[in-house]
Amino acid sequence: MNTVIGDLFTCPAAWSGRDDGPGAEHARWHSVIGTGEARDAVAVLGFATDEGVRRNGGRQGAAKGPEALRGALGSLAVHHNYTLVDAGTVVTQGEDLEQAQRELSDRVRAQAAAGNLVVVLGGGHETSFASHRGAYEALGAMHVINFDAHFDLRAAAQPTSGTPFRNIAELVGDEFDYSVFGISRPNNTKVLFDAARKLNVRTVLDTELAELSPHQAAKLAVAAVDGDLPIHVSIDLDVLPAAVAPGVSAPAGLGVALEHIHAMVTAVAATGRVALFDVVELNPVFDVDNRTARTAARLINDFVDAHVAAVSRG
Repeated sequence: MNTVIGDLFTCPAAWSGRDDGPGAEHARWHSVIGTGEARDAVAVLGFATDEGVRRNGGRQGAAKGPEALRGALGSLAVHHNYTLVDAGTVVTQGEDLEQAQRELSDRVRAQAAAGNLVVVLGGGHETSFASHRGAYEALGAMHVINFDAHFDLRAAAQPTSGTPFRNIAELVGDEFDYSVFGISRPNNTKVLFDAARKLNVRTVLDTELAELSPHQAAKLAVAAVDGDLPIHVSIDLDVLPAAVAPGVSAPAGLGVALEHIHAMVTAVAATGRVALFDVVELNPVFDVDNRTARTAARLINDFVDAHVAAVSRG
């Protein structure tokens, strides 16, 4: 059973999954992930929230995402000896999204300051503003690369799942460096395209990615984060076709092929410069046979593998 500290934070619960025996040769996420403080590790944080989705008029249920993602990750085999830790889950209480975002920012800041790759399991895309703010407070300016059907640059009086990257722009000012891959033209109004141009957002449409090979798409993604700044990677699972990822708040009518998304995110991970990785908008209420959760878990696992291989090479 989870241990709750106050109302905002839940300590990590025991993971579960397939058990083939003891020893490193049988390692799976559930058997090797630990708890407590760590340095130069991979730290997993949950953000159980869909208040931002509610405010944005989406289908609620993303608050159950972190639990489903941990469940899908648990049985995946681990082929490295890098330290994995579960740093618990921040929980939005009622409609008080802002307090929960501040709590998540504080916990991400501490993990990033310890040199950890912070993997945040959402939750709605309101997750990304809170996670970015924490990493920014620890590390300073970062490249942001988002794999998403939507810009999430809406103007609103309060944070929602549609505002995180505008919120980040307001936070960092001239240091805002944002690329988004997978934009669906029919699902973003002219106002949002105008906002993206004003903010110098690098925009790649889903239809443009469809004309590329996975290798070409990966090269384009890496070019978007060229330099020496730390990187914040975000995957909104609604970037994938609805047949692959039905369990999201806003299923995609077209989407970007899983092979392309996999190639792009692992290529960015292989730079070794990613400080923050969040995976958002899993809605288990609408998932089919855990299809979306399993796909997301594979992306997370392979992202971590690519990151570990890069940092191990130095």
